[in-house]
Amino acid sequence: MSLKSGSSLLRARTVAVVAGLGVSAALGAGVAAAATPGQAVTAVPSTVAESVKVQAAAQAAQAKAATEAKAAAAAKAKAAAKAKAVTAKPVAAQKSTGWVKPLSSYALSASYAQAGGMWASKHSGQDFAVPTGTPVKSVSAGTVVKAGPNGGGDGPAYGNAVVIKHAGGKYSQYAHLSKVNVSVGQKVNAGQVVALSGNTGNSSGPHLHFEIRTTPNYGSAINPAVFLKGVGVSF
Repeated sequence: MSLKSGSSLLRARTVAVVAGLGVSAALGAGVAAAATPGQAVTAVPSTVAESVKVQAAAQAAQAKAATEAKAAAAAKAKAAAKAKAVTAKPVAAQKSTGWVKPLSSYALSASYAQAGGMWASKHSGQDFAVPTGTPVKSVSAGTVVKAGPNGGGDGPAYGNAVVIKHAGGKYSQYAHLSKVNVSVGQKVNAGQVVALSGNTGNSSGPHLHFEIRTTPNYGSAINPAVFLKGVGVSF
């Protein structure tokens, strides 16, 4: 073998040794190794363990944040649905009753079945003390069956009066009116103004005399406060 060939072989061995040392050093930085049988295994360097801990903590934090964001979104959606339901509820309840008060503001005076010298027998309705000209409203949808002076046909004691037929075989009567705004046969809605209060007929002062009847005629009145309370309206 020539001197030139020997030099080349020596350089090749040197490169191999150096490369081997590099590989050994690289492996030693990341994993435990045993040099020879029976030799103690070297521990994982602390820098690697700390890196694993940091990564695990970051992943746990991300998972917690995602869970909290999902819970917050669910709570927000639930609150929005609840608010919508609460807002809609009163409207639905108002439409379901179909009955209203005959006046917006008033003071209660003579009540149903009250005794006294003002009436031939006990009082047949509920009186509301209001100024003359106060708007009087139909308590429910229906058809006007009586309207005009002489109690609409029930007698002069009622003065100007209106009687309206409602579903379910009930009638409402409004008396002592100063003005009648409807005519017989006319259809009306709940809350529609049908007259103005007054002091006509057998009256001791401006007020509305109000009755609920089982027929359109005098003598069939029932307690209006009890009836209206049963359909969701209280005086």
